[in-house]
Order: sequence, then C-alpha cells, then structure tokens
Amino acid sequence: MDEPSASRTDERASGRRARRSAREWTRGIVKGVAAGLSAAVVAVTAYGWSTAGNFDDGFLRSYALGEDAPHSLGGDLNVLLIGLDTRRDQNGDELAPEVLEQLHAGDGDEGGYNANTLILVHIPAALDKIVAVSIPRDNYVPVSGIPGYTHVKIKEAYGLKKAAVQDQLIARGVTDRGELEQAGREAGRASIVGAVRELTGVPIDRFAEITLAGFYDLASALGGVEVCLNEPVRDTEFSGADFPAGRQRLDPAQALAFVRQRHGLDNGDLDRTHRQQAFLTAVAQQLRSAGTLTDPGRLSALMDVAHRNIVLSDGWDMTEFVRTLGGAEDPQVEFRTLPVLRYDVINGQDVNIVDRAAVRREIATAFGTPVAAPTTTRSRRATPPAALPAEATTGAWQTGTTTSVTKTPDVGRPVRSDITSGKIPCVN
Repeated sequence: MDEPSASRTDERASGRRARRSAREWTRGIVKGVAAGLSAAVVAVTAYGWSTAGNFDDGFLRSYALGEDAPHSLGGDLNVLLIGLDTRRDQNGDELAPEVLEQLHAGDGDEGGYNANTLILVHIPAALDKIVAVSIPRDNYVPVSGIPGYTHVKIKEAYGLKKAAVQDQLIARGVTDRGELEQAGREAGRASIVGAVRELTGVPIDRFAEITLAGFYDLASALGGVEVCLNEPVRDTEFSGADFPAGRQRLDPAQALAFVRQRHGLDNGDLDRTHRQQAFLTAVAQQLRSAGTLTDPGRLSALMDVAHRNIVLSDGWDMTEFVRTLGGAEDPQVEFRTLPVLRYDVINGQDVNIVDRAAVRREIATAFGTPVAAPTTTRSRRATPPAALPAEATTGAWQTGTTTSVTKTPDVGRPVRSDITSGKIPCVN
C-alpha cells in the first residue's frame, strides 16, 4: 500500500482538530441552552466553530444597555433573555400570512410588543452553578419615562415605551417606517432592561431578544421538540394547544402553542413559565443526543434562525462566550421563578403583586450574592388602597383601583436540570 501523501496527512490532522473543536463547541452549546440561552446560544455554536470569524457579524446589535450601566464584578455575568410577542419583523412589516397561520397568534395588530418571556441567567465566574430565573410577565412594577403611566405589568414596559417614542418622533416630522421601528424598539429594550434591573437589584451585563417567530423557526430547524405533560390540555381558542398527557414530540406550530398556553392551566402564566423552562431543557437534551451539531444542514439552519430572529446587546462576543462555557466542567443548572405575593385586579387588569424586598432576597439566594440595597425613586412605591390586606402593604407595588384576589400563587420549586440524563421534565 502506498504511503499517504503529505497533503493527505495534513487533511487527516485537520479533520481531527475539527472534530475536537466540534466536541468543545458541543459542550458549550448544551451548557448554554441549559442555562436558558435559548436560540441565541443554540445557533451561535451550531456553526460557530467552523465560521467563527463571520458568525458574530450576522446579528442585529442593540445599544440599549447604555454606556454607564452597572456591571457585575469578579467575572460574573448576568444575561437577560427577552422573548418578544410581536407578529412583525425587525422593519415593522407584518409576518407573511402563512407564517401567522402557523403561529396561531392573530395578525400584526395583536400582541403588541409585550415581553412575554423574561429570563435572567446568572453565570458565575467559576462556572460551577448556572441559575436561570424566570420573571412572571404580569408582575406589577413601577416605570419611568412612559407618559401616562407610573406602574405597568413588566411585560408592557417594552411596548408602551416603544409606542411613546414613536409618537414623539412622528410629532417631530419623522415618517420613515424603518427609522421609527428601530428607534422605538431600542427605547423598548432600554425600558424593559431598566424595569428588570429595578425589580431585581442586580446588573444586567448582556441581553438577547428573540421574537415569537423565532421560537417557531428554532423548532423547525430542530425538526420538532420533545416535551412531557402531566395531564392532557386543550386550548384551541387562544394558543392552539391540544395535547394528550405524557411524553410526545411536537412540530413547530405545536411547540409554539406549548410555550404560549396559559388559558386552562391551574396557575396560568406561572405554569406557562414552567413550560418555557421545560422547553429550553428539552432543546438542550435534543442538541446533545440527536446529532444536530454534526449535521451541516441543520447547523446552517440554526445559524440562519439566529441571524433572522435574534438581537444581541452590543459588544457581546458570542464565539468567545460559548468557547468559555465549553471549556468548563459540567456545571449544575437550576431554573427558578420569582416569588409573587398575590394576584390582583387593578384598573380592570389581572396583575401579580410583588414584594421587591422578597424578590431581591430570592435573587441573592439564587445567585449567591449580597442582597441589593434599596434605591430611592419617586415611583418605587405607591400608597396602597385601604381595602388591601395588611400583609400586602409592606414593600408591595400597587396603585389604582384594586379588587383583591385571594388565590395564593404557586411558583413551584426550583428545577435542577441534568441534561445528560435524557430525562425530559414533565410539566402542567
């Protein structure tokens, strides 16, 4: 047999190096998704190891964090994930009718620009325990800079600010639709980041925003997502969810219905929060076990999903970020949900009354950091109406006409994810 040529030897060595790089990126992506980084990290490692120089350039970038924003110390990193419930693209154009039909989410005039998914991920410098904390979207919090509002559901901090800024620009004579959309969205991002920062008391170092269509595209690129339900569910009017109990594989439209459903669930939005956590865990497990990261076609599709649907905060080097995650030993991953004091109805809206002090204690416990000191802002706390129970008047945010709801919210226990076990968590 002839001796291999020098060129063939070089090719084999190059192949071995590529396979080692692939394994490193695989470890990074699985950890990243398990930490709650959703499509941003899924796609960044999907092809990043072989196209590292070009991948970061494909994202739309946002400056909404601000140059003077506080940052975590000692190498820790707090990442805010924003799931934006909009039926429009980055230019403000309505999604194609066939896409809207698959989303089962109405047309471009529905949903507004609510941040219906908010997950704050804490990644310590030691990479020993990653914690992803879900923030219920109906938490009633103070806001500033939105004309006519002192308090809103936290999900609304994005869309209301976006609309206010666009109205101001239109009043100044700006007519370009793309310019209005981009300026409005940048203001919305800054607003939601500020609301989360004020609620939790911790710095936000990076953020990623993904649209409603992005969840659909992610599931499409993966060929569906496997989930598990404790009981059968049916909600054909709102989300389109109609699933039996047990373990099952959902197509893209079903996967979106799975993460969107809240009607018909015992704990409404809080159960939906658990669904989103389970979805992220399932995606991580699927990436690890299904050979997705060795399939060039699927990897390319994942990268396209990321570039089309995700906005990243400026300065976030995703390639380096995932390389760092991939180089660590397997960390513990934990999902938590912020505590809710009670449900209420204020000015005709269903809201969650929250105690900021309790929220900040929960964050400190989860992140292993000191409890953030209170800040003084004029809108931080309104005087509660006399009709409210005494326990709801200490540290809680509320204002307006209120009708008390006595049901105690159930945020559930922390969920520790073991993505190597192959077990998919069952949820309601």
